Amino acid sequence: MRRFLHTVRVWITSAPGTYLWLAALFVTTVALHRMSPDFEEDFLRQRSTNIHELSTSPLRVLISSAFWIDGGSWLPYAVLYTVFHAPAEHWLGTPRWLAVVALAHVGATLISEGVLSWAVHHDHAPQSAVNTLDIGVSYALAGVIGVLTYRVPRPWHLPYLGAVLIFFGIPLITGPTFTDLGHFSAVLIGLACYPIARGRGQGRGRGRGPGLGLRPVRGAGRATDRRTERDRRPGTPGAAWPGRTARTRIAAPNAWRTRG
Repeated sequence: MRRFLHTVRVWITSAPGTYLWLAALFVTTVALHRMSPDFEEDFLRQRSTNIHELSTSPLRVLISSAFWIDGGSWLPYAVLYTVFHAPAEHWLGTPRWLAVVALAHVGATLISEGVLSWAVHHDHAPQSAVNTLDIGVSYALAGVIGVLTYRVPRPWHLPYLGAVLIFFGIPLITGPTFTDLGHFSAVLIGLACYPIARGRGQGRGRGRGPGLGLRPVRGAGRATDRRTERDRRPGTPGAAWPGRTARTRIAAPNAWRTRG
């Protein structure tokens, strides 16, 4: 049990950005559940990245929208952050992970709301859509899922990529909403973050988390395993490698809600 608790502690402390963000989401979710329904809607609308708020206070709502979950449970996000965000932060390091998160969140928001603005202007969406609720962390999550393609060992990276594109692409084909467009755009932005992921290794951990923190041999990240003369001496073991939820249709919707 002590070893397990130590492993959990190392896993969490080696991904500080992920778990500080998750802790902030826990606090805001508890606060949201204590609000009355009417006050909650007005409160979230002021922190929503809808067309109206983006045109008046873009920086404020782009930041604030990433710290609220619209009426949902916090626990599923704890699981998703542990499965996707934490490994990505272990692998990329906090600054690079944060860059991917910011690019996906901001880029996907601007793309989806830009298309929605076009739809409103051309009467493909109601005028009320300019004030739709659009908060949540799912765009950042989709971007991280996309960039993790470069972390999956060959040849499994291709099936992983195919599954990701199918998962996020089918809703966009069968019944497109502006949030579906945002999620798919975020995945593409994550894939476009290859320059950020380049040099971090594929299928090999470079972070400090459990299972990721073993020190690699000299030459880590190169095509060959170049060990030092000391590592080659008989009897000297070489270093080991460690192993927005409600939908809104773009064409003539009846209700305009949020993402998760």
